[in-house]
Amino acid sequence: MARLHLFDLDGTLLHGSTAPLEISRQLGLEAETFALERAISEGRIGPPEYAAQVHALWADLTVAHVTAAFEGAPWMSGIEEVWREIRRNGDYCAVVSLSPSFFVERLISWGAHAAHGSRFPAVPFAEPLDPTGILSAAAKVQIADLLCEEFGVSRADCVAYGDSGSDKDLFGAVPVSVAVNADRHLRSLATHSYVGRDLNAAYRLVCRTG
Repeated sequence: MARLHLFDLDGTLLHGSTAPLEISRQLGLEAETFALERAISEGRIGPPEYAAQVHALWADLTVAHVTAAFEGAPWMSGIEEVWREIRRNGDYCAVVSLSPSFFVERLISWGAHAAHGSRFPAVPFAEPLDPTGILSAAAKVQIADLLCEEFGVSRADCVAYGDSGSDKDLFGAVPVSVAVNADRHLRSLATHSYVGRDLNAAYRLVCRTG
């Protein structure tokens, strides 16, 4: 039976950073976004409020800014290598993230079968943000179920990779999980734990389970 590998983006594929922070750095707004990151991590705001505030911060955002953020981000090494191997094995890989879809979807070109993020207006913004398109931790499980249906697998065939509370629900829904540079709360829920900058090493932990 094929397996579906589900990767978080912020703090997982991106080492020590998030897509919003990398985008905001291009606009000179890193400090403002870091404050919002802290607020959401401490539970003082939720994903819709966070998204609304970064959307307002990014009023001058252009496609060139997004491209520079993506290309200059601190990616884990070995992402494309791991995804090529997953494909060669007849398995599937997908990215499911709370970050903006216009950033997340760029990972399709690196070999992901699917990439889902919170729905933001097209860049540059000419439309308001629709809060119903903003993902949550619970939404990650819903998307995983849709991907299972699309690829003809079940939750029992899934492996999840994540680093924080936004991955907690997904880790609880699938049988195998890898905490990647994760906080202690998520590590306690994970099948495996990895600390470092090589995604291939994290993937090898799962390969040992068969």
